[in-house]
Amino acid sequence: MKAVAMMIVLASVALPASAGGQARTAVQVGDSAAAVAVAARFHDALARGDSAGALAQLGDSVVVLESGEMETRADYRAHHLAADIEFARAVPAVRTVRHVSVVGDAAWVIATTESRGTFRGRAVNAVGAELLVLARGADGWRIVAIHWSSHRVTTGP
Repeated sequence: MKAVAMMIVLASVALPASAGGQARTAVQVGDSAAAVAVAARFHDALARGDSAGALAQLGDSVVVLESGEMETRADYRAHHLAADIEFARAVPAVRTVRHVSVVGDAAWVIATTESRGTFRGRAVNAVGAELLVLARGADGWRIVAIHWSSHRVTTGP
């Protein structure tokens, strides 16, 4: 729950002014906070090992892009979700929301991660970037696209 609260605070700070330099409205701030809360619930569910909770944050037409691959919701559920849960449970990550935009019924949340720990007997020291695209429907905000990119942190020359 602390993660959700922190992400909401960061989202309200990161939300840019609308076109023309006008001040943010309460609706924009509320929408951005709601979108960030969905992202936080998704990641919290992965870290708890709650596949149903993670899938509940995804739209029916979600597309997951990672490592040059594209997965549908069914593909992600069948092939990738279990590994994401295993990784999230094994390797602590610090996620920082960098930017949130809301335009009508679409939103995107950009975040970075720092992950350090051990996974399947191997040391992990990586940084990553995440783009979540959300759509607002009758049941609220849902993630409709995910793009993940990461690389190992190296030290030395």
